[in-house]
Amino acid sequence: MKLNLFFIAVLFLSIIFNCCSGFIHTKKPPLEFSDIDYGFDVKYTDSSPKLAYIDEGKGDVVLLIHGLASNAGFWRYNIPELSKHFHVIALDLPGYGKSEKGNYSYKMTFFAQTIKNFLDDLKIDKVNFVGHSMGGQIGIWFSIMYPEKVNKLILASSAGFEKFNKGEGEWLKSVVNVRSIKSTNEEGVRRNLSNNFYNWNNKLEWMVEERVRMSKAKEFDLFARAVSKSVAGMIDEPTYNKLDQIKVPTLIIYGNKDGLIPNPYLHPGFAADIFTIGKEKIIGSVLVEIKDCGHMIMIERPVEFNRAIIEFLK
Repeated sequence: MKLNLFFIAVLFLSIIFNCCSGFIHTKKPPLEFSDIDYGFDVKYTDSSPKLAYIDEGKGDVVLLIHGLASNAGFWRYNIPELSKHFHVIALDLPGYGKSEKGNYSYKMTFFAQTIKNFLDDLKIDKVNFVGHSMGGQIGIWFSIMYPEKVNKLILASSAGFEKFNKGEGEWLKSVVNVRSIKSTNEEGVRRNLSNNFYNWNNKLEWMVEERVRMSKAKEFDLFARAVSKSVAGMIDEPTYNKLDQIKVPTLIIYGNKDGLIPNPYLHPGFAADIFTIGKEKIIGSVLVEIKDCGHMIMIERPVEFNRAIIEFLK
């Protein structure tokens, strides 16, 4: 009897905890994209689309390009250390963060062209390009389209290494649509974000709050459209068959517990297999694995990530 009461009490407390903790941000006020706190001063271009960016440090330029559905603030654990050694620029891609959102194609080549125009506007001749996830696939295109603009290329948990057949690609595009993005509740947001990590903890809850409160922002529909079209852009402009065209020094860095690459539903397996094949295709590339780390390597293991970047660039 006492044992049964114990389990009932545990179950009751579990229900109470989940109900209270699972929706702690839902009732908070909207967070407009322009009000997101990156922890750094933000500058803006006069171009079209208007772009927001963080600009810290001096020296050789390190350009940080975020992944799908994120923004320049996701580099907050890297900019302080990297800016001790380099001129660090973290850019909000069009449709994301504080940058202008609109009816753009959001193809990978569109992003690459936009970044090239951005660098020309700032009169920056050459960069060390660091791309995370989708930002990595953009980096692959950028290095092929504008090799003269790239000193070194760093592909962090990069998309673009995995091959999807036509049916798989169409399924992915159908799953990530504006409706599904807008209908994701707080628990779904937390689950999706935690899948990016090997060890999720409460210190990362800022990501959940930001995303949940963003969903009430005036421009959220435009953001959701950008995310959906970006997924289509990655599928429609693949790079797994273009890796051998990369001619700049390249670092491939990934977490050995990446739960997103390869796609766990379509291609269950290990990230090491995907990125090892990529290393073989990119002549002279360097492969670095971070142990016990998921997809968001720059957030989950910032010390190891920063060290690998600095050593490769130095």
